[in-house]
Amino acid sequence: MEFTEWFPPFLLILVRMSAFLLTLPFFSYQNIPARMKVGIALFLSWIIYFTEDWPLLELNYEYVLLILKEALVGLTVGLVATVLYYAIQIAGGLIDLKLGFLIANVIDPQTGTQSPLIGSYLYTFSILLILALDVHHLLIDGAFYSYQFIPMQQLYIPFGDESIIEFIATTFNTMFIIAFQMSVPIVAPIFLVDVALGFVARTVPQVNVFVVGMPLKIFLGFIIMIVTMAPFFVLVQHLSEVVIETMRTLMTLYGRV
Repeated sequence: MEFTEWFPPFLLILVRMSAFLLTLPFFSYQNIPARMKVGIALFLSWIIYFTEDWPLLELNYEYVLLILKEALVGLTVGLVATVLYYAIQIAGGLIDLKLGFLIANVIDPQTGTQSPLIGSYLYTFSILLILALDVHHLLIDGAFYSYQFIPMQQLYIPFGDESIIEFIATTFNTMFIIAFQMSVPIVAPIFLVDVALGFVARTVPQVNVFVVGMPLKIFLGFIIMIVTMAPFFVLVQHLSEVVIETMRTLMTLYGRV
């Protein structure tokens, strides 16, 4: 097989897989060495290339558009999946806000950015659950079957389509809804504690609620967190299902040209 026959489609596959690995949850983390990411992208591209009969492509200006399209497909689909998983960080931020931990941010080793204390704790255990549920293989599976929804020879992505804009807005809305569902079992009781402390402060002014309230909320927050950890993991499993379904739906909308 000549170089001009196999190289153009292989390069397009490599661009899409590399873009996926740059943004997909777990694979995009800084803990994973760059050489390993490049090796995984090359390995996946090589496997995908020998599973389909790819069209013959010419190296012209349309090929440049195809490269840009492949990069956008991988970046946007992977970014949507990552944004949905940020619901765990948002839920942790809401919990930290009520417990008073929001002033003590820590460096998240996965992303290299500052994140809430409880959010980092919950996100770390969520990643372990994702690996245990084999969701990382489902993410790779979604990248593999993306060519069934978005053909290689498709020149552009219809970003101006109203259905795509509406779907992305709905996805962000879903992220905040899931974050609220994750945080409300802890935030709601702590809010009731704040209300009770407010009544105490009005009825018994001699009690310093600012001294008593902070350790009380932290103590109750930890107890409630231990009790509600199992339902939290059920929501993480549901979130993983939403991520896979969202990726599939977005790729279907991309392919409607």
